[in-house]
Formats: sequence, C-alpha cells, structure tokens
Amino acid sequence: MKTLVTGATGFIGSHLVEELLKKGHSITCLVRKTSDRRWLEGRDISFVYGDCTKKESLTDAVSGFDYIFHLAGLTKARDEKDFFSVNAAGTENLIRAATEKNPDLKRFVYLSSLAATGPSRNNAPASEGIEPKPVSSYGKSKLEGEQAVLKYKNAVPVTIIRPPAVYGPRDRDMYTFFKMLKKGIFLCWGTCYYSLLYVDDLVRGAIASAESSAAEGQIYYLSDGKIYSNEEIAAVISSAIGTKALRLRIPKFIMPLFAGIGQKFSNKSNINIINKDKIRELQHSCWTCDSSKAKNEFGFISKVGIKEGMRWTADWYKIHQWL
Repeated sequence: MKTLVTGATGFIGSHLVEELLKKGHSITCLVRKTSDRRWLEGRDISFVYGDCTKKESLTDAVSGFDYIFHLAGLTKARDEKDFFSVNAAGTENLIRAATEKNPDLKRFVYLSSLAATGPSRNNAPASEGIEPKPVSSYGKSKLEGEQAVLKYKNAVPVTIIRPPAVYGPRDRDMYTFFKMLKKGIFLCWGTCYYSLLYVDDLVRGAIASAESSAAEGQIYYLSDGKIYSNEEIAAVISSAIGTKALRLRIPKFIMPLFAGIGQKFSNKSNINIINKDKIRELQHSCWTCDSSKAKNEFGFISKVGIKEGMRWTADWYKIHQWL
C-alpha cells in the first residue's frame, strides 16, 4: 500500500507515519524544504517536496498512491488570513490535484477538528448531525477545509475526522499546561468540560476509517469516550509530574488581555497557544463530542485512558528534558 502523508513532520503526523509503517505501508511524506524532520529521522520513508498553498507544486506529488492522509495545517497563526490560506485553500488545492492526477485513490482522509463544529450546545456532546457553528478563525478555516473535501467526494472517496483536544509525546500545545502545572500554577476561569484523545488512539482510528468502506463520504468524531472537567485534567497532570498546583481564578473578561500579552512575546515560528483566536474558544466552557458513530460504523474504540496517557506524555517530556 502506497500512502502519502501531509503534515508528517508535526506532532500527530509523525505518530501516524509510525503506525502506518507498522501496518506495512510504503510512506511518502509531502514536505517543504524548510520542514523540520527530526521526528522522522531513521524511518524507512520517502519525501516529496510541495506546498499545499501552491497547487502547481502538488501536480506531480499526488500520483500513484492508494491513500492520502491530509494533516498539514495551521493551528496557530499571527495573521488570521493564514488559517484560510492553508487550512481551507490549501486543502482544496490538494484534493483537486488528487482528483485530477490520482482518480484511483482508495481514500482521502482529512484531519479536521472539533473546533470546526464549535462548542457543545446545552452541554450535550457534539454528534455528526448538528450544524457546525465554529467560534474561532481556526475552526472556521477547518470547516471550510471540510467543505472543500466534500465537494470532491463523488470524484474520490473521502473521510473526515474531527478529534477533540489531542495529547501525547511531542505535543507542544498541551505541553504549555504541563509547564504551568510544573511551576505550581493552575489558571482557571470557571469549570469547563472537555473530550480528549491520546494521539495513538487518533492515528489508529484515522487508519481504521481509511480502511472501512462504511466510512466513505462520512464525518466522524473520535474521543476516548469520557468527559473531563478542567479540574480533573489538572489533577491528573499534576499527579503525573509529581506537583501540586495553586488554583488561580481568572475572570473571563480579562482573558483577551492575557492573549494579547502572549502574542506580543511570540514570534512567527513559535506562536503562543494562548492567543487571541484560541481565547475565542476558551471562553466557551464545554468542548465535548460523541464518538458512537465511529464505534458503530468501523469499530473505533479508544485504548488509552487519561491517567496512563498523561503519565506517558509526562514521562516523554521528562526524558527529553522538556520538563
């Protein structure tokens, strides 16, 4: 099986490559010449140069593959227009190239996000039947990416995955909260509720969806099946790193101020997770989803619970001297 992965140099993408190799796939990674390949070093994989924002660079990059997993995208941006250039237009460029140059493709899997749906309504976990109402530019751009993919579903078979917050080794976003808790600080703006998913479960689920005929043309949420409060998450992380954190309550109305400060001290290559766009999401208290459809249609079951997942993540951070 020949498989193309975009976003392979990132947190989730590098784990996906590892799992695909275990399953016997022949992997090619679409990368830019400036991409940091540290997590892919020593792997038996090939590389092809291309940029999803430049359609002409994709023409010769997408041919001859059985599967394409499209994970490349921006989760943070200094200029919000960049979200739409990469996550929306870039996705359309890639799938259009695939339909033109690889009509025999077995599956195009697009990694979207719960942010494309928006926060839970009436505290009920999101299911695939509800109308998406994203609240952030990131979420809106991911939804536009989904719409681009679905436009071509009659030309090539597609599947869309909407994970909630994903964590695990190599992740830099959750790492921010590990660092805060390591310093004994738990910033809180009221009780919030989240669905979570360990990265290994996400990549297994994404691959299972690609292999399932039932998943063709479908959208799925994947989660570990539980809902956690921010207090529970903080307690599990604190236990994993062996610290106790002081809870500091922040009024919601001053959260944009913290975002502005965070952005001021970030740079183009390292934008703080606490930024103005992310605050639009964090001001909502319930980000949960129901993965029953994935379980019923292609047998998705999460294997990693929050305690072991956070412990493994903390151990990785310690081993690599991030903590």
